[in-house]
Amino acid sequence: MKVQEYIKKLSNGKADDQSVKKMKKIMNLLGNLQNQLKIIHVTGTNGKGSFIEMLNNILSKSGLKVGKFISPHLVCYNERISINGKNIKDEEIQEIYEKIIPVIQKENLEISFFEFFTILALVYFYKEKVDIVLMEVGLGGLYDSTNIVHPMISVITAIGYDHMQVLGNTLEDIAKQKAGIIKKNSETVYMMQKPEIDKIIIKTCQEKQNILHMIAKTEIENVRIENEYEVFDYKQYQNVQINLKGKRQVQNASLVLECCDILKENGYIIKEETIRSGLRTVIHKGRFETIYENPTIIFDGGHNEQAIENLKETIDIFYKKAKKIYVISVLKSKDYQKILEDILEEDSVYVFTNGNDKNRYTDNHLMLEYAKQINDKIEMYEMELAKAIQFCKEKTEYVSFVIGSFYVYDDIKKFLKFI
Repeated sequence: MKVQEYIKKLSNGKADDQSVKKMKKIMNLLGNLQNQLKIIHVTGTNGKGSFIEMLNNILSKSGLKVGKFISPHLVCYNERISINGKNIKDEEIQEIYEKIIPVIQKENLEISFFEFFTILALVYFYKEKVDIVLMEVGLGGLYDSTNIVHPMISVITAIGYDHMQVLGNTLEDIAKQKAGIIKKNSETVYMMQKPEIDKIIIKTCQEKQNILHMIAKTEIENVRIENEYEVFDYKQYQNVQINLKGKRQVQNASLVLECCDILKENGYIIKEETIRSGLRTVIHKGRFETIYENPTIIFDGGHNEQAIENLKETIDIFYKKAKKIYVISVLKSKDYQKILEDILEEDSVYVFTNGNDKNRYTDNHLMLEYAKQINDKIEMYEMELAKAIQFCKEKTEYVSFVIGSFYVYDDIKKFLKFI
């Protein structure tokens, strides 16, 4: 069976203790290659991707061979696994597949899509002898399939409500899952949040004899916008410029700066000018990304309460006075009602779509009816995704925001090219 056919048949799987036990068994059979890797393990409800893109840009510019494991992908599977910006090739996936599948089948183990790619990434990074790995958690932390690694640094970004059916209904429950990546004799970088969350992170680090670097938001000073850059001061770093837009990006960048200092203490050569250049030139696809100009169309894959809040704050900073259109596609697994409650405002236009798969996305008519219940004075429509993008292109006096899901990114880019 070809690897592409195998991947298509893999299930989504569950984030539970059995997944971690299964992963440990498989990696043990493969020689526990993950223990030979220097890993920075990243979890959080929001900000993981931005953090990884910033740090990856800095470390790559520093001459290091950097492996990056992320999810979801925007266009193709290969994006999930890369080294210094170059995605793993199909033939490399096939080669590793042929080595690991006999091991898995011999043990009669069923693995999920994410488990397969986690194994694939670890084997690939070991094979390619990378200097450091940036590994993003798929879901939560404690029971995530990536949680078989022993990182040199664990990073916990912003914690909020998402995946409650798996992680729990309270912030404390969710924080305990995220804290699951904290390991003994390691270090953790964390941004102070609500006291009930902070207590869990502090306690876990104490129990694990883990060195905690906890950043207070008051340490981030003089935050401002200059020439389209977010600019701020953090400790010895003054007038730091970030290319990514968003009020919370200065917090993500502060986590990056703290990680760079830890790496330097551990012998990595990372110059301050490279850190500054890395932050100033970083690009994060799918996060407040301008994908079309004249008229401006911006894509943001945010799909939970915290992400929508961050999106609104960023829009207020850069496009407060603009006439706005929102094109919204929401997976059935997400809380579309909360997203609509947070995003609706009377002076904007809303277009609800079925995404690129009616079976996976919340029905656009259902969203329209719920939006009318909230406020029936707002200008709203239901359309197929392609027509919604055409609608945005024709409204030249508006700035359009395509939001709610990363999985429509590729289709939208194609629509913009051919419409």
